[in-house]
Amino acid sequence: MTIDDWLGQAIDLAVKNVSDQGGPFGAVVVRDGEVIGEGTNRVTATLDPTAHAEVVAIRDACRRTGEFALTGAVLYASCEPCPLCLAASLWARVDHVVFAATREDAAAAGFDDARFHRALTAKPEAWADTLEHRDHPRSGDPFAAWHADASRVPY
Repeated sequence: MTIDDWLGQAIDLAVKNVSDQGGPFGAVVVRDGEVIGEGTNRVTATLDPTAHAEVVAIRDACRRTGEFALTGAVLYASCEPCPLCLAASLWARVDHVVFAATREDAAAAGFDDARFHRALTAKPEAWADTLEHRDHPRSGDPFAAWHADASRVPY
């Protein structure tokens, strides 16, 4: 299959999802020429603001493969990934992301993607009402516990 075929599959999922109470977004994760995960936007259907198509597809791929790192995989998305989805693909170690519609296309349809992309390029001071750092005497405890646990699974 070609890149356009994989993108077409993500787009087909997105179109079908609209009639299934979901948002107009679809994604597939492909490795070695096989779909190892697929997902659609289920935010409103499941009342989960993180249930974006790309995240759902990554979760599906990880379940199917039994791996949390999807090295060697490509994520095909019907639309440019928002910052949440881009971060998820980075954490999943996806090799490459290919998308069809742009953030501007999503904005024209009423979605906030472009606004979130702009927000993340702003200086931290612009996030003053949203993000606050506070020193705490025990802030390092979770990392110390992590380093002390010989059975930890690195990622």
